[in-house]
Amino acid sequence: MRIPAHAVCTAIREDIVSGVFEPGSRLTEELLARRYGVSRVPVREALRTLESEGFVTTRRHAGACVAEPTEQEAADLLELRLLLEPLAAARAARRRTEGHLRVLRGLVRLGQERARRGQGEDLRSLGGWFHETLAQASGSPGLIALLTQMRHKVAWMYAVEAPARPVDSWAEHGAIVDAVARGDAERARALTVMHADRAAGAHRLRVRISQHAVNTTSGPH
Repeated sequence: MRIPAHAVCTAIREDIVSGVFEPGSRLTEELLARRYGVSRVPVREALRTLESEGFVTTRRHAGACVAEPTEQEAADLLELRLLLEPLAAARAARRRTEGHLRVLRGLVRLGQERARRGQGEDLRSLGGWFHETLAQASGSPGLIALLTQMRHKVAWMYAVEAPARPVDSWAEHGAIVDAVARGDAERARALTVMHADRAAGAHRLRVRISQHAVNTTSGPH
């Protein structure tokens, strides 16, 4: 059975995000085809997709390599998220379905319960599902795709510390859902800005930053 390129792409992306393939390491078609038990054709397609997403670069004489993000690229990623997540929340207030609300409210209940119990690992997964569902509720396929790609890249570039006050974080999630349920797009947007801005402080770079970026950004400002 032929394994589709998108499945190979997902597998390679997950290995990059988890650190199996480090920034700057070579990604040969032969090695990847052997690792995933596929032919070179879906590997080639997957590498093209990952290059368009910014996870892979192609170098002369070296071929495909895992990208080495710069400090500026990493900082831009969080800034873009600060723009796109509030936009998704505002659109969700206008377009969400009752199904979306049921899932969001259920996630908030679980998150608040786990936060009170101090179950941090559960909270990380629940937080991811919450933001993914909020994006889905926006009803904007292009925006959903951008936010999904951004979540992958944030997970790759950053280690995220658990919030110091998880109960407060989940109270913020609850307030966002209340605004979405009332159809209050501006309040949903404003609350998501505050939540994303607060969460950004918990992000610490974890990938090797390109030396070129250090040399070009450390001068006088």
